[in-house]
Amino acid sequence: MSWTWIYQNADGSPTSKLPESATLESFPTREAAEEYIGDTFQDLLDGGVEAVTLYEDEKEVFGPMLLSPS
Repeated sequence: MSWTWIYQNADGSPTSKLPESATLESFPTREAAEEYIGDTFQDLLDGGVEAVTLYEDEKEVFGPMLLSPS
């Protein structure tokens, strides 16, 4: 299994704005993927990413989740 984040605009559409902290690599566990977002969400938000969705292989498992406070 691999866990991957998809970076999005607030409406759920893919974003082309990716800061350097955005990784396109997959993570070996869900915990590692969640830790990455916890550590980098502010950099991602500052760089133009407004939401993220987590995939396990090809299956959407969580999201879209807005990165900004509600």
